[in-house]
Amino acid sequence: MEIQLQALIDQIKRDGVEAAVAEAESVLKAAKEEAEKIISDAKAEAEKLLINAKNENDRMVKSSEDAIRQAGRNLLISFRESVAKEANAIVSENVTAVYSSDAFAQLVLKAVEGWAGKPDAEDISVVLNSEDLKALEDTLLAVLKDKMVKGVTLKANDNFDGGFRIAVNEGGAYYDYSAQAVVDMLSNYLSPKVTALLKEAE
Repeated sequence: MEIQLQALIDQIKRDGVEAAVAEAESVLKAAKEEAEKIISDAKAEAEKLLINAKNENDRMVKSSEDAIRQAGRNLLISFRESVAKEANAIVSENVTAVYSSDAFAQLVLKAVEGWAGKPDAEDISVVLNSEDLKALEDTLLAVLKDKMVKGVTLKANDNFDGGFRIAVNEGGAYYDYSAQAVVDMLSNYLSPKVTALLKEAE
């Protein structure tokens, strides 16, 4: 009886040890799998964070480059506009100076002579503002008479500041040599040339 009891105790011990070993192996396996999953998830999250960080960095770099390019374009446009404005001011200043000088009467006479020589030009009128007409009337009429240029009428019109207009065929056509018209014409002529020069300098 005593032998059977000992055998039973030994059996229980063996079964207990084997069960404990099996349980330990099971826990160890589960822990290992959980650790591997945690490591795998951590790697995936790290890769995701790295990709997101790279994408954000690329976006910021592109955004910065675009902003720099746009700032450069804005600066160039502003510079071109400034140069065009300065060129326009210089042209305006020079036209005003010429139209305020003794050469103005000669310009008017040359224009009238040019139109008087055209066979289809009849009834030529020179339109000036009141101030210029008063200052130049005697001189212009005397020179036109002296040069045998007939049929020319001088008229006043204060709708423009300086310069003159020539009307032909009873006002059927106007040719504008007013200060503003000449400034606009010269500025429009110079603008593409200034732009081309600035492009060459880029």
